[in-house]
Amino acid sequence: MSGYLPAMSRLYPRLSPKVLLAAGLSALLGACASAPMMPEAPPAPLAQAEPAPEPPPERAIPADSLYPLLLGEFALRRRDYDIALQQYTEQAPLLRDRGISAHATHIAQFLQREPEALASAALWVELEPDNIEANNTYATLLSRAGRTDEALPHLAMVARDQGKANFPILLNRFPQLGPERQTELISGLETLQEEFPNNASLLLTRALAYDELDQHDQALATLQALFEQDPYQYQGLLLEAKLLLEAGDETPFAHIEEALEADPEDSRLRLQYARLLTRSDIGAARGQFEILSAHAPRDGDLLFSLALINHEIGDDLAAKAYLRQLLDLGQRTDEAHYYLGRIAEQNGQLQDAVKAYMLVVEPDGPDFFSAKGRIGRILLDNGKTAEAGALFNELRQEYPETSERLYALEAEVLASVGFGAEAMTVLNEGVSALPDSSSLRYSRSLLSEKQGDLALMETDLRAIIAQDPTNATALNALGYSLANRTQRYAEARNLIEQALALEPMEPAILDSMGWVLYRQGNYDEALTYLERAYRAFPDPEVAAHLGEVLWVSGRADQARAIWRDALAKDPAHEILLSTIQRFDVSMLQNQP
Repeated sequence: MSGYLPAMSRLYPRLSPKVLLAAGLSALLGACASAPMMPEAPPAPLAQAEPAPEPPPERAIPADSLYPLLLGEFALRRRDYDIALQQYTEQAPLLRDRGISAHATHIAQFLQREPEALASAALWVELEPDNIEANNTYATLLSRAGRTDEALPHLAMVARDQGKANFPILLNRFPQLGPERQTELISGLETLQEEFPNNASLLLTRALAYDELDQHDQALATLQALFEQDPYQYQGLLLEAKLLLEAGDETPFAHIEEALEADPEDSRLRLQYARLLTRSDIGAARGQFEILSAHAPRDGDLLFSLALINHEIGDDLAAKAYLRQLLDLGQRTDEAHYYLGRIAEQNGQLQDAVKAYMLVVEPDGPDFFSAKGRIGRILLDNGKTAEAGALFNELRQEYPETSERLYALEAEVLASVGFGAEAMTVLNEGVSALPDSSSLRYSRSLLSEKQGDLALMETDLRAIIAQDPTNATALNALGYSLANRTQRYAEARNLIEQALALEPMEPAILDSMGWVLYRQGNYDEALTYLERAYRAFPDPEVAAHLGEVLWVSGRADQARAIWRDALAKDPAHEILLSTIQRFDVSMLQNQP
């Protein structure tokens, strides 16, 4: 019987002996009934040891808590973790026992139940304020909840005890804190740095925070202090390179290169260096990936990166060799087939492309639908309309769980080559087969609006809204279409206002609101919304709307400037061009 208590003690490291005895009583009785009686071995001589610390004072467990603790214990043994968590989180505040509070925290963390973990950790720290694990756990949970000002003192306690604390966790939700709380957190970090001037984790956290606030000079200065403590600190090196790259420095990677020269086997840093190089020097990036691959020749991720890089720089022979290595290794096979198909298609080898695309077979993979869409496009471009239809029918039979997406994909491919009527037939078939599909109804509403069938468009959008009154996309689409294609402005505005209440920062909805206000003659108010939309999302269609309202408001020069910028980005945008043509195109073109 004595063998059970140590196991229970591991579960409840600080629970009093009486609580342990009570919680284990039922299991002990079962063990006694089944275990054979064995003679006890003579005790081994005891080595001289330091006096054991005083155990926590014993206290009787309340009768009402005995059964819940047993229930929680045996729920854990059955791996019924939800019941176990419920029992321990209910008993922890009643018993106010350090061991139970810690155990409740650990179970909640295991189940990723953050609210319960946070409440249990708060009690644990209250009962055992000097416990480093409790403080560290509580600080982590507070940071995840965005309560960084409360987390900082607990991390400071960890740093005082151990010299190390994970201060960067404080930045977990830094962008959502708001300017005032961000400033308070940085001030707290700076004050703590006075106590720990050489703490590398704290220096890194400050540098990361300064970067988040675009205080790049302060970030770089703090990184220099960090490198005095740890010359090649991994995250610091990456942040420094990022900042120097953004500043236009001629040698942004010099420090990383120095670190790799000091430790050529640092594959983690070399991989990040290679990824950074892909933004500015694809050839140098290839060299770094080749070094990595030479040390790990069976690493499929490295081979795939090398395939994409070689394809990007035009070395398709090398790209195909790396992709075939992936196939030989049985790694990332769908992606390998897809990019072999892309290379073949770009080189005009359409039969080979179709064969490769057909070998992309995982519907949950990143390239499945793109591969099937490209097969459909190749068939349609070569006049094989019936074969394209048969392909999508076969795919829906083979992958019935993807029917909704396959209907939409087939219609999209048909519409892209000018087969609008055929696309509508496919969407009608899809909606008939899946009448509750908001996705297919939305696709059909877009196509019917283009084809001038406003009644069908409205029917589909209202069906979506009836199914989900909080669907801001459908509310906005219907409101915008009514404002743009009819004179039902009041109704349109009501729909857009509903969408805006649901997503007040969405640029597309801001644009719609500005447009309906313009159609109602409220030019000044319209400009407010359109300017907000354009700042957030400088799209050519938004530019067309903003320019038009500026023009009719007598601000022609500003309209021209907006249109010129939009044309530079997308000179063939249909809505932008048609808007400009309704005004004086020659005046626009004659501007310097």
